[in-house]
Amino acid sequence: MLYLASRSPRRKELLKQLGVEFETLSVNIEEIWDGRESANQYVSRLALEKAEAGKVLAEKDLPILASDTEVVLDGKILGKPQNSADAIVMLMSLSGRSHEVYTAVALLQETEKIRVSVNQVSFKELTEEECRIYSDTGEPEDKAGAYAIQGKAAAFVTKLEGSYSGVMGLPLSETAELLNSIRFP
Repeated sequence: MLYLASRSPRRKELLKQLGVEFETLSVNIEEIWDGRESANQYVSRLALEKAEAGKVLAEKDLPILASDTEVVLDGKILGKPQNSADAIVMLMSLSGRSHEVYTAVALLQETEKIRVSVNQVSFKELTEEECRIYSDTGEPEDKAGAYAIQGKAAAFVTKLEGSYSGVMGLPLSETAELLNSIRFP
């Protein structure tokens, strides 16, 4: 058994795919990019901070798993939209272009271990109307880059190079590698 330091239903769903028994810890950390950290450093730091926040809440001495996902366009981390208008702006910036999705997964036990999944996603050309209709579904709320690849935004994706689960928010290959490194059953 382990703790998953996340409120994300997607991460819970993905971890269940590995057959791992876990309890969730609802952690909340400040997610502020200073503009100087690389995307790799940023997602790694946030994943580790989430795991450390989980350790404070943990009632049992179990491994703690945490993750962070960010969408990166032209070297800039987009973050999560503040509102519907912000989501539309983000989606229009991704329209007809490729971007990276970085997801770090951190495992905290006696030591800390981190793995990062970097994925390339290409979007079709989007109209402002398509972006507005998608934004009105509410799906972009609280999503890195204002979209969920496993949801309605799948219709925007023309190409994915890398890990689908990594874009969703918990790269299963890297997660399994971390769990195997501590001989987790």
